[in-house]
Amino acid sequence: MPLRIVPPSGSPRTLALAQLVNSLGDGAYYVCSALYFARVVGLSPARIGLGLTVAWGIGSLAGVALGQLADRRGPRPTAVVLALATSASVASFLFVRSFPLFLLAACCYATAQCGLAAARQALLASLVAKEERTGTLAYLQSTLNAGLAVGAALGGVALHFGSREAYLSVFVLDAAAFALCALVLLRLPDVRVGRPPHRTAAQQAVFRDLPYAVVTFLNMIMLLRMPLISLAIPLWIVERASAPGWTVSALLVLNTGAVMLFQVRTAAAVRDLPSATRTVRRGGVAMLASCAVFALSAAAGVPARVAVAVLLAGAALQVWGEMMQSAGAWQISFDLAPAGRHGQYQGFFGAGVPVARMLGPVLLTTLVVGLGVVGWLILGALFLAAGLAMGPAVRRAGKARTATAYAV
Repeated sequence: MPLRIVPPSGSPRTLALAQLVNSLGDGAYYVCSALYFARVVGLSPARIGLGLTVAWGIGSLAGVALGQLADRRGPRPTAVVLALATSASVASFLFVRSFPLFLLAACCYATAQCGLAAARQALLASLVAKEERTGTLAYLQSTLNAGLAVGAALGGVALHFGSREAYLSVFVLDAAAFALCALVLLRLPDVRVGRPPHRTAAQQAVFRDLPYAVVTFLNMIMLLRMPLISLAIPLWIVERASAPGWTVSALLVLNTGAVMLFQVRTAAAVRDLPSATRTVRRGGVAMLASCAVFALSAAAGVPARVAVAVLLAGAALQVWGEMMQSAGAWQISFDLAPAGRHGQYQGFFGAGVPVARMLGPVLLTTLVVGLGVVGWLILGALFLAAGLAMGPAVRRAGKARTATAYAV
């Protein structure tokens, strides 16, 4: 099993090390940030939510422009600069004392994060052979979950003490982690990607690529599963199910552990666009099944221990669907992107993550907590419909890409 977690030597292992370093800091940050802004800075939950929504909205748009910058200036120097920018933006949270400053710092943080994600994808595309990219991304995803788990434990220690100094130490840790990430990225070769022809036409070309936009939209729908375990399920347990509170922790452990151990194995089935679309379709089916099982946990008369077992079964189906959707999406996003434009295309495709962070909490709480069982079934139907539609959308995008290549 360790061979399924540790990537091959060379660039993949260096990329994984950079991922591990910054995910350690992020894990602690995710656990403590909201409470820091509320308890230490004194912001209301409504203002925190508004600020983060605006920030991730700006970041999702900026990610495309910064990805294009990586295409033109080189992915490694762009990734290094954006890692340092992320470090600086995290450090700026230490000095936030008002909502305007919080909003400014959050916008800088989200912009740097989205740009860094696009630049790192472009860097991977320039360093790893096409047939090895999905497998490498699976290793990186496993590394990410391992780092987040350890970082969350460190954040839990800070929460235990609950002092201002404890919270500040978490932000210092995250800022230092991104600075160290930049140093690790400097160890990678500086591969300069040739500028695409017709430079003016190439700028922001992804915004004119309607077939790719459709694929990105379908992937964004499936990414709504991101707040499920962290937000929707905890609220579901509190409001509807009879399971004890510690069940939330068990579900998080199950999710992160499964991705660490089985993401690489799941991605091994993905080799090209047809296998990628089949995998995404199966992911949609699994996520529909998980929603149906989650709904059963609140059935009348279900004792607490049975509710826990049902929730664990639903979480197992959910993470299985998550791993299949991720593996297929990685292959699709790279194979449909034109050579030399991976930065802007990955920035556009990756915008689904901040959009899911913005819209997911409102949509999922409305469906799951507000509508109950019916809401779960609607959510599952959305996952299934997006998974089924991905095949035709990818085939259309592939034909459009072939036609464009012949035209050039």
